Amino acid sequence: MKVFNSFNSTLGQTYLNTFKGLSKEVWWLSLITLINRAGTMVIPFLSLYLTTDLNFSLDDVAWIMSAFGFGSLVGSWFGGKLTDKIGYYKVMYVSLILSGLLFIGMQYLETFALISIGIFVLMAVADMFRPAMFVALNAYSKPENKTRSITLIRLAINLGFSAGPAIGGLIITTMDYNGLFWIDGISCMIAGVVLLNVLHPKKSKTLDNEISLNPKSAYTDKFFIIFLLTMVIFGIVFLQLISTIPYFYKEGVGLSEFEIGLLMALNGILIFTFEMPLIYWLENKTHTKIGLLAFGLGLTCLSFLFLIMDPWLGFVVIGMVLLTFGEMIVFPFSNSFALVRAKRGLKGEYMALYSIAFSISHIFAHNLGFHLIDAYGFLKTWSFMIILGLFGLGLLIYLKSQMKSQNNY
Repeated sequence: MKVFNSFNSTLGQTYLNTFKGLSKEVWWLSLITLINRAGTMVIPFLSLYLTTDLNFSLDDVAWIMSAFGFGSLVGSWFGGKLTDKIGYYKVMYVSLILSGLLFIGMQYLETFALISIGIFVLMAVADMFRPAMFVALNAYSKPENKTRSITLIRLAINLGFSAGPAIGGLIITTMDYNGLFWIDGISCMIAGVVLLNVLHPKKSKTLDNEISLNPKSAYTDKFFIIFLLTMVIFGIVFLQLISTIPYFYKEGVGLSEFEIGLLMALNGILIFTFEMPLIYWLENKTHTKIGLLAFGLGLTCLSFLFLIMDPWLGFVVIGMVLLTFGEMIVFPFSNSFALVRAKRGLKGEYMALYSIAFSISHIFAHNLGFHLIDAYGFLKTWSFMIILGLFGLGLLIYLKSQMKSQNNY
């Protein structure tokens, strides 16, 4: 018993040590992200809301989700520009408050045209937050802590994500979809109020304010452009998680909304439990960031094989576990790669392009996924995602060979 208790104590202390050295500003930023993300239960259920509550066709849903992606792209680009001009604090605050109001208003839109416009405007405002948050994270983190700081933010996102879908599924079962929009909107505004009180420039302390004396344009950085292309590909494959995969769980596997919410919550629980120790362990190895990205993308491709095998719940769970571990590796190290690369030029521009890569993924991922399912079914759709992911894997291997002399990548 003493040996068991000693092992548990050592394991617990090791886990806690992975959080040491992070600034209080990073912790506050994580709390704000947690509050904001806890209410984003609308997003995983958006495709179900549009098809079951508003009776839209898959073709309509595909185009609405493309409007989602276009709004995200515009918001990320504009957010990066504003961040370089007026600073990250003001951009984050305005984005949180306005997106909260827009989330509440979305429930009153019912036609295809209004919902398409509404989701475009909502995402344009909401995703102004992303490049500003990345620049803030860079400023509040010591150089040696950046990947772990990113991981802490992701833990906050996924802690909210793990609770959100489960609660969201319960709300849909007992009430209706409108409550989700209210919770999402109110949580965004609460996050804005917290930001106003704890991260005001007069109260917070920057730890990394390095400025390039001869800033290079991100658009001329060929390695960064190849990296962005691989992130677009990864995003198209991974983002099936929030649109076509929940639809597959309902129509292909026969799960209820509540069961789908629990399965989606598994993603967040795994990330909350394992991501920080995993990143801490991987950071102490000799692997390059690009090499780790390739491994993460490979796991993501492998997860779709289990969706192809059989609509058995066990395979579905294994697929979710593999997809989650792929996500755990790709997002922190891709964020870290972009932050380090951003020191060459305007940080807002670099981080805006990084955000835009995933916005482009949103434009194509959901539209492509739903159209493929509508035309060819689930099996061929998942096969296509595997092939696309393998192409991205090839690009990462090429990029690694080209950057082998740059050890910090």
